[in-house]
Amino acid sequence: MKNRYAAVRNWLLAGITLISGMAAAAAFGPVVVPRPMDELVPQMVLHLGKTADWVTLTADAVWVGSTGPFAVHRIDPVRNALVATVKLPGEPCAGITSGFGSLWIPLCGKVTALARVSLESNTLTAVFKVGPAGPEGGVTAGADRVWLVLDRKGTLAGINPVTGRVQTRIHVPRGSYNPFYRDGLLWVTRAEGAEVTAVDPATGRVVSSTHTGPKPRFLTAGDGQVWSLNQGDGSLTQIDAGSGSTIRHVMLGTPGSGGDISLGGGMVWTTMPKVPLTAVDRSTGVVRCQWTGAGGDSLAIGHDAIWLTDYSGGTISRLDLGDALHRCVQAPG
Repeated sequence: MKNRYAAVRNWLLAGITLISGMAAAAAFGPVVVPRPMDELVPQMVLHLGKTADWVTLTADAVWVGSTGPFAVHRIDPVRNALVATVKLPGEPCAGITSGFGSLWIPLCGKVTALARVSLESNTLTAVFKVGPAGPEGGVTAGADRVWLVLDRKGTLAGINPVTGRVQTRIHVPRGSYNPFYRDGLLWVTRAEGAEVTAVDPATGRVVSSTHTGPKPRFLTAGDGQVWSLNQGDGSLTQIDAGSGSTIRHVMLGTPGSGGDISLGGGMVWTTMPKVPLTAVDRSTGVVRCQWTGAGGDSLAIGHDAIWLTDYSGGTISRLDLGDALHRCVQAPG
């Protein structure tokens, strides 16, 4: 009788183990074999400073921030050439964005500030006395304002792009730092929690609040979807922009500080230090490719390329987008 009970117990345990494994596979997706980063041969590498961080694209340029020197650098994507370096009075520490004919750069230091650089003349045109809540925050432009979170309390400021004055204050959840404007809404990640808040910039009304993985930080959006990169567990959260509902969570296995996210070629692309590039199918949420090795930390997709920084190396590389996509299609599994 004792042996019979033991057999039943073992059978039940085996069943539980099988079900748990299936659930884990469903949550985490198929296992992707990491690929060496050096299989992606750069079309161009530019050394910009002691560190290189924060990338944004305009119609005719790629802009990158650096320390040593504190500056932003303009790259011509047609000639693959550095065409301008604009010195800054502080460290570019919380993203960069373009809008209203200018580049906008939050600065950290003893006194925080917001720098404005002309996209036409490549010159520093103003430094406003309003700054980010801290490093790894974000800045975005839209609805006639430049938007920046000013403090840990969650004060989201709408800044007049001409005068630099704060004209709108919206309160989002405490510990929210990174705003992203798309299609009439401001999406703000709460890095000290696990949610993304959608706000109507015209009224300040909270439209939706969506649960994410822990410590969501960087955002991207397109085709009616919003994606957050969650630093706490190294995951992505895909959100339906219309309803604010969660579509899926995708595990990348890349937790930690830093990182970035962008869209291109039907993929969601992320970067983290030592895992410079991960590609996720936007339609299915399947991780298609992951490259490991030196480099990584910020990126942008455009001009038929992946623009990827090596933060500690102080460089930005241009990778052929088509080549990376082809390798993902050819990847086993």
